[in-house]
Amino acid sequence: MDIQFEGKRVLVTGAARGIGRAICEAFAADGAAVLATDVNEAELQRLADETRPARGGSISTACLDVTDEAQITQLIATEDAKGGFDIFVHVAGGVLGQTKKPVEDVPAADWDSIYDVNVRGAFMVARAVVPAMKKRRAGKLVFISSGAGIGVSLTGIQAYASAKAALISLARQLGHELGPFGINVNAVAPGFLRTSPDYERQWASYGDEGQQAMIDEIPLRRIGRPEDISNAVLFLASPFASWITGQTLSVSGGPVA
Repeated sequence: MDIQFEGKRVLVTGAARGIGRAICEAFAADGAAVLATDVNEAELQRLADETRPARGGSISTACLDVTDEAQITQLIATEDAKGGFDIFVHVAGGVLGQTKKPVEDVPAADWDSIYDVNVRGAFMVARAVVPAMKKRRAGKLVFISSGAGIGVSLTGIQAYASAKAALISLARQLGHELGPFGINVNAVAPGFLRTSPDYERQWASYGDEGQQAMIDEIPLRRIGRPEDISNAVLFLASPFASWITGQTLSVSGGPVA
């Protein structure tokens, strides 16, 4: 199976590091013109400097806050003038530095901030890119959810678990709505990856025994890598997944007993 994206334009949010960076690198290596967006401009520059595209692919970068509707509108209007995007991957999200608290101690602002980036951001960017896809009667949307959206979050953060479940529901609903226009919408639910300072702190908190216990519970006996997720995203964004929509692909090393 040779997946190629020559001539395709790809928008990735949350692109600066970890899963987002791996997705950008993979698309560019397979020929796509990638616009990598994030609020972390320094890491975006590193991505642009270090990535080695192939097959005519390229990476450009733009600072984008997915909670800022005006920024989204301006960026997509500029890009639509160039032909719009064929593929949109929403990676922006995570726990935003938050830690586990009893539900009665969670400030509403903490809940809202996680929802704003993880779910509202996915909705607003999708809303902006879809019109150009409808005109072409073709497009691919992929949302990065989490195993926390399928089961229980290891973080213990209620908003994170709920937001990732909401992304799965959003993918299912948009898949139903946009299917008649030739637009596929799916989600990927990664297992635990050490892809950000937040998740490194979580990993460290388990200690040696807890880390080994987590690995022992995974049927494939290893923690995930960013390329495990990028491989799944590229498949769902490719013609090989043309009859898949509204679905969630768990990429977690296997079901935990």
